[in-house]
Amino acid sequence: MDAWKGFKKGRWQDTIDVRDFIQKNYAPYAGGAEFLRGPSASVSAILKKFKKLLADEKANNGVLDIDTDTVSSLLSYKPGYIDRENEIIFGLQTDAPLKRGVNPFGGIRTARDAVRAYGYQLSDKIEEHFKYKTTHNDGVFRVYTKEMLALRKSGILTGLPDAYGRGRIIGDYRRVALYGAQFLLDEKIKDFEALEALDMDDETIRLREEVCRQREFLLQLMQMAQLYGDDVSRPALTAREAVQWVYYAYLGAIKEQNGAAMSLGRVSTFLDIYIQRDIKNGLLDEDGAQELIDQFVLKLRMARQLRTPEYNELFAGDPTWVTEAVGGAGLDGRSLVTKSSYRFIHTLYNLDTAPEPNITVLFSRALPQAFKEYCARVSVDTSSIQYENDDLMRPEFGDDYGISCCVSAMKIGKQMQFFGARCNLAKLLLVALNGGRDELTGIEVGFKAKPLNAGVLNYDEVLARYLGYIDWLAKTYVNTMNVIHYMHDKYAYEKLQMGLHDTQPERLMAFGVAGLSVVADSLSAIKYAECTPVTDETGLITDYKTVGEFPSYGNDDDRVDGIAAFITQYFYDALCKTKAYRGAKHTLSVLTITSNIVYGSKTGKTPCGKPAREAFAPGANPLHNRETHGALASLNSVAKLSYKACRDGISNTFSLTPDTLGHSEEIVCKNLTAIIEGYFKNGGHHLNVNVFKRAVLEQAHKQPHRYPNLTIRVSGYAVKFGVLSKKHREEVLARTFFDRL
Repeated sequence: MDAWKGFKKGRWQDTIDVRDFIQKNYAPYAGGAEFLRGPSASVSAILKKFKKLLADEKANNGVLDIDTDTVSSLLSYKPGYIDRENEIIFGLQTDAPLKRGVNPFGGIRTARDAVRAYGYQLSDKIEEHFKYKTTHNDGVFRVYTKEMLALRKSGILTGLPDAYGRGRIIGDYRRVALYGAQFLLDEKIKDFEALEALDMDDETIRLREEVCRQREFLLQLMQMAQLYGDDVSRPALTAREAVQWVYYAYLGAIKEQNGAAMSLGRVSTFLDIYIQRDIKNGLLDEDGAQELIDQFVLKLRMARQLRTPEYNELFAGDPTWVTEAVGGAGLDGRSLVTKSSYRFIHTLYNLDTAPEPNITVLFSRALPQAFKEYCARVSVDTSSIQYENDDLMRPEFGDDYGISCCVSAMKIGKQMQFFGARCNLAKLLLVALNGGRDELTGIEVGFKAKPLNAGVLNYDEVLARYLGYIDWLAKTYVNTMNVIHYMHDKYAYEKLQMGLHDTQPERLMAFGVAGLSVVADSLSAIKYAECTPVTDETGLITDYKTVGEFPSYGNDDDRVDGIAAFITQYFYDALCKTKAYRGAKHTLSVLTITSNIVYGSKTGKTPCGKPAREAFAPGANPLHNRETHGALASLNSVAKLSYKACRDGISNTFSLTPDTLGHSEEIVCKNLTAIIEGYFKNGGHHLNVNVFKRAVLEQAHKQPHRYPNLTIRVSGYAVKFGVLSKKHREEVLARTFFDRL
C-alpha cells in the first residue's frame, strides 16, 4: 500500500497492532530543543481569531453560544471553520468555533438545566423527542436503592457519573490514520460474525448489539470526514493526513459523547513517524512540522462540553481533559521521546500557555536528560504540564498506555474504564463515630451502631468501628457503580470510541477517595493525643476537644503516613470483595479534581481540628500548611501510598516559589528535574508542578483580567486561574507554597 511505503514491516500489517507499528518505525530523539520553530503566519492568524473568541466567551458568562435545536452527533452539523483560508487541520464540534452542542442521552433534565443556566432554552423538538426516550439518568434513578440515594444526597458519594457522559474511555484514534476506517469496519464485521458461535447469553447478546452500533458509527465517521472533503476510509498518505485522520476520530468522539474526560491518548510518537518520513522525502520541513502540531493543538483547545453549574462546582474551570501522554520508555528500554514530543510541549510557547490539551510527561529514568530539563523549564515558565511515573506504570500497563482524565493509566485500545467518581472518607469517619448519623444533619445515612460519644476516644475501638463502615460503604459503592454503568451501556453507549477498541477489551472500574489526609490526621490525633467528642442535646457529635501533640501527614513521619497507606490498602481490598459489572477489575484513585471544596463543605468538624465545611486538601496532598518539614518531606509522605492499591492514580499537586529552586535558569531546571526524579524513584506516582510567587496569584485573584493566560495545576489537571470562582481561587491560595526544600 502507498500509505505504508517507507515503513518497516511487522506484525502490525497483518492485524491491528499500533504498538508494533510504533516500535518498528519510531526514531528516538536524545537531543535538545534547538530544532523547534515558532508559529507560522497561518497559525498566528488563527490564534488571533481564537483569542478574540475566547474573550467573547469569557464576557458572555463563560459560554459563547449553544445550539439548542440539535442533538450533537457526528453528522448533526454542517462543516465548521474558524479561518478556512489558513486552516490545514479541519473540523469543529458544531458548525462554529466554541459553540456548544446538546447531548441529552446522559439526562434530559441535566441538559435542560445546563442550557437554562446560561439563559437558553431547549427546543420543543428536542423536548418532545426525549419524552419518549429513556436516558442514562432515567435508568439509573429507576434502579437506585434508598441507601444509594442517601449516600449521594449526604455527600458521602459525590460526582457520580449518573447524569452526564462517564468519559475516561480513550479511543485508539491512531487506528484510523494507520489502517483507515474501512479496514476497521471490516474487522468489526468479522468479530460480529465470530460471536455467532457463542451461546446467546446476556453478555454475548449485549456485545453483538454493541459491535453493530460500533460499525454504524465507523461508517458515520467516514461520512463526517467527507463533509470536509477527506476520505478516512483509507489509511493516511502523509503527515498532514495522519494528523487530520487522528483529529477526525477524536472529533467524532467528542461530538457523540459529553464525557467527563475525553483524553486524546498517546499520539505524539505515532505522528512523529509520519512527520519524519515526510521530512526525509522532502514533503515537509521543520516549520511545516510544527505548524501541523500547532494547528492540531489549537483545534483541541476549542473542544467544549455543556455543563451544569453543579458540575462546575465539582470540576471547576471548564476542563475537558484532552490528555496527551508524552515520552516514557519502551519495554526494550529505549526512550519513546521523539522530536514531536518536543513539538507538542512547544505549543505552550507558540500558542501561549493554556490548560488544554492536558499534557502529561511520562517520566522515566530512560528519558534523555535534555528532554527532562526542557520539561522542567516549561513547568517553571507555564505551570502547564504534569508528570507521571512511567517506571511505575510500565510494568503494569506496558509501553502503549495513555492517561485517562488526570492520572489513570490504561492500555490504549485494549482496556476501557468505568469511571467511578469518589467517596468522602473523612465524612465516613464522622458518620462511623456517630453510629450511622450524618454529623451535620443528624439524619441516619449508614447502618445503625452505638455512637462513640462518651469520654476520650480509644484508637483501637475507633479504628475497628471505622473499618466496619468502610466494609459497608465499599459494597454499596461497587453496587452503585454497577447500576450506573449498566445503564450507561444501555442508554448512552460510546459507539465510536469503543469501535476504536478491541472488540473484547479488558474492563477497569475506577473508584476514588477524597479526604485521605483528613482521615490520617484525625486517626493520628485520636491515637497520639487525647481526643474527646463534644455532643449536642441529641447525642450527635458536633465537635472534638483534642489535647496534646500528634504527627500530621506530610512530614515524612511513618506514624501517620502509615495510617494513610493502611486506609487506602484496606479500602481497595474492601472494594474487591464485591463483584464489578461485566467482570471489571477494581482500581482506586486518591484524586479529588476540585471537588475537595464540595466535599469539605459537606463535612463537619474533625478530630484533627479541621473546621466544619472547610475545603479538603486536593488529591493525596497533606492538609493545607501542615507540612512543616519542607517540600521533600511532603513528597516522601505521599510516595508511601501504595500504587498497587491505587492503580487508578495518586494525585499530588506541588507548589514551589521560584527562589526555592535556585537563581539561574540552568540551576532551576536541574534542581526541579532532580526533585521529580527523586520523588518517582521513591515510588511516587503523579506530580503536578506549580512554580509561582504567592504574591502573583494574590494579584491575579484581585485582578484576574490582568492575567488572562495565568495557568495553574489544580488537582490532576490545569486551569486558567482567572476562570475559577472566587472560592476556588481562595482555596488555591490557602495551599502550601514551599519556600524551602
